[in-house]
Formats: sequence, structure tokens, C-alpha cells
Amino acid sequence: MALDEEALAAFKATGMLSLGVILSDAEIEHYSRLFDRDRRDMARHWYPLGKHQTINCDMLVTAPGFDSMIRHPRALPAVAELMGGDICFSEISIRHMAAHGGDPTRNWHRDRPHWPEHPFRMDYIQLIVYLTDVDEGTHCFSISPESVDDDILDAEAQVDRNGIFDFHGPAGSAALFNVAVLHTATVRSTMAERKSVQIYYGHRRRPFLSEDSVMPPAFCRDHEDAGVRAFYGVLNGKTQEFLDRTSGRDDIPQNEISDILIDLDVQRGKREPPAG
Repeated sequence: MALDEEALAAFKATGMLSLGVILSDAEIEHYSRLFDRDRRDMARHWYPLGKHQTINCDMLVTAPGFDSMIRHPRALPAVAELMGGDICFSEISIRHMAAHGGDPTRNWHRDRPHWPEHPFRMDYIQLIVYLTDVDEGTHCFSISPESVDDDILDAEAQVDRNGIFDFHGPAGSAALFNVAVLHTATVRSTMAERKSVQIYYGHRRRPFLSEDSVMPPAFCRDHEDAGVRAFYGVLNGKTQEFLDRTSGRDDIPQNEISDILIDLDVQRGKREPPAG
């Protein structure tokens, strides 16, 4: 379904678009089960992001069922319309924020620079999906709204000019935003945990976004659908090396795959070497 003029105007004015609740109750249960199982059984792959989050960026290997969220029919058409042209998968992370008893904190940042040639000045877009209820009493995602006509300011000046919008909603809620717009995880004093899935998309003819997520051969090389192969086909260096290390081997033990993925992250400074 095409975005209406109101939705396009909202994105142009703020750099963000709430999609409402895009997951059914059955989907929330399914993805929450995948999330919890990955944290339990694939704990080696989870590592800290700052002081308040732990993440896994390789769940297309450890939990490939998240592919259906990456290509969710209630999100992907909106991604394609806002980005324009052919889009590709860039990165995914599932993120856990535990209960916190300290002071609220924010770490404002922009993931990448603006791309002036794009109508929304957007090189990459993120889809954030909540798997837990998020409100004023929990951790949340926050953005400082920014129009495509606004001057680009540093963090303090941007927040002073346009303020802060906290994205709240029940489990299954989702939003899209331009990753060049100032944003943060808002850490609150809360007994509630937050579980989110955060998926980045890029332009197929632009450079890859990051070295964080491997695109497994089941999607980028061997998938029966050429469109899916192209969608996952903008390969970062981590994926290229993973494909090289596993080339010609069809049945690799899971512990060896885990060792390879962790070693690739250590090489790229994404995590500390395993203890011992």
C-alpha cells in the first residue's frame, strides 16, 4: 500500500514515521520466542552496546526466522517508497535493555551523514520494532525531529531547536526513521526490560552500511528467488570473509560457525576477544 500524502509530509517534516502496530499477536509471540531463545542458546553472540544494551547482529545466522520481519509486508513497501529505487538489507540487531535503577540518560548521535542528493537527505533508513510494551515508565527510542529543510546542527543545538519525541507503543509497534537524524535510546529508571528489533536498509547502488551483520549464503547466494538474493546482495567485508571461510562446506558444526562469527567481530573491533 502506498503511503498517503500525510505520511509523506510527516516524514519530510520530522525524519520519522510511526507505522503503528504492525505485528499480530501470533507474530509477537513468534518473534519474542526467537528473541528469548537466541539470548539463551546463542549467548556467545551477544555483546554490550554502550552501558545499557546488549545486542546480537548475526541473528540471520543464529535465528534466520527474523528474515520474515526484515521483509515484513507491513513495513518493506514503506521502506521502498521512502528510499526510492532498489533497496537492500544492510544490518539487523536484536537489542535487550535490562531494568535500570539509576538516573535517566541519553546518548544523542547520528548513525551516518545526510545524503543531500536524496529527497529526504537519506542514505539509510532504520525500522525499529518493539517486542515489549514501551511507555513513559520504560526505556524507549527517542528522536529530535528534523525537517529536510532544516539546517544540520550539532546535538545540543538540534535538541534546543526542535526538542525530543519519545516513541512509545505496545508490543508490535514499529517506526521508520532516517538514521542521519539525531536519535538515541532513552534509558529510564525502570523495573521493565525492553526488547527491540532494529533493521537497517540501504540503496542497492550505494556502499554497504556496516560490518556488523553477516548475510548468510542461504539468503545472499543460494535463495531460489533472485529478488531475495539481490535484496541481500550488497555484501560487507564480514560477509565476504564468512563466505570465503565456509566455501564448499555444506555441513559446518554450529560451534565452528559461532567461532568464525566471533572471530570476525573481534578482528573488526566490534567485541572483546573471548575470555581464556
